[in-house]
Amino acid sequence: MKSLLAALLLCSASLAFAHCPNAVVCEMKAIDSSIGTVKLADAQLEKVKTLRTEGEKLYNEGREGEAIKLLREARKILKESST
Repeated sequence: MKSLLAALLLCSASLAFAHCPNAVVCEMKAIDSSIGTVKLADAQLEKVKTLRTEGEKLYNEGREGEAIKLLREARKILKESST
């Protein structure tokens, strides 16, 4: 039992460190992976795609703070539609 618990703790610790080092990149990856699995109305899907594109554009321009706001808004839409 102790070895099983130790193995689970080791796995969870390694997953925590495997997280993206950049919040903006993590948000973009999460959006990309969720778009295909979440059912959205056409208008919502367009909004998510627009926010994702604008977020990446801002990130590439070095405006990470603004980018993360847009990307989190897109993630919020995705999350709300999945519940």
